[in-house]
Amino acid sequence: MMALFARPFVDGARPEEAEDLAAIHRSAFRRTWSAHDLAAMMSDPSIFVLALRLQTLTGGRRLAGFVVVRFAADEAEILTIAVDPKQRRRGYGRMLMDDVVRRLYRERIAALFLEVERTNQAALRLYQRVGFKTVGERGKYYADPDGSDGSALVMRLTVR
Repeated sequence: MMALFARPFVDGARPEEAEDLAAIHRSAFRRTWSAHDLAAMMSDPSIFVLALRLQTLTGGRRLAGFVVVRFAADEAEILTIAVDPKQRRRGYGRMLMDDVVRRLYRERIAALFLEVERTNQAALRLYQRVGFKTVGERGKYYADPDGSDGSALVMRLTVR
C-alpha cells in the first residue's frame, strides 16, 4: 500500500541514518560517498547535515533528501545536496537550500559557495533561483576516465 505524505520538513540528519543518506547519494551521483564518509562528516563540528523528511498522514517519516554544509569563519560551502530521484521536481531541493541559507544567516555567515557540474542544468536553475552567481570555473573537476570534460562552475551566494 502506498503511503500518503502530509508534509515535508527539514531537520538535522542523525548518524544512524548514514546508510539511507548514502543510498540517496548513490542514486543522485556517479561518484558517491559511503555511509562511513557521511557519518564521519556528521561528527565534524565544522559540518552540519540537514535532512528533508516526508511525514505521512499516519505519522511515519521517510527521508527524501539531504544537504551537507561545511563552514569556517564567515564562509560556508555546500559539499553535496541530493534528493531521492522519486521525489524530485517537487521543490524539495529549494526547501533544503532555503533552510541552509536561513541557518547561515542566523550564524552571521557572509557567503556560501558550491561547485556544480556545468552540464547539470537542473541544479544550475535551482542555484540561480536561490541567488547564486557564477564566480569561477574548475576544469576537469568532475572528469571521468571516459573522457568527459566534467568542468565545474564555482558559485557564490551573499548571505548577509
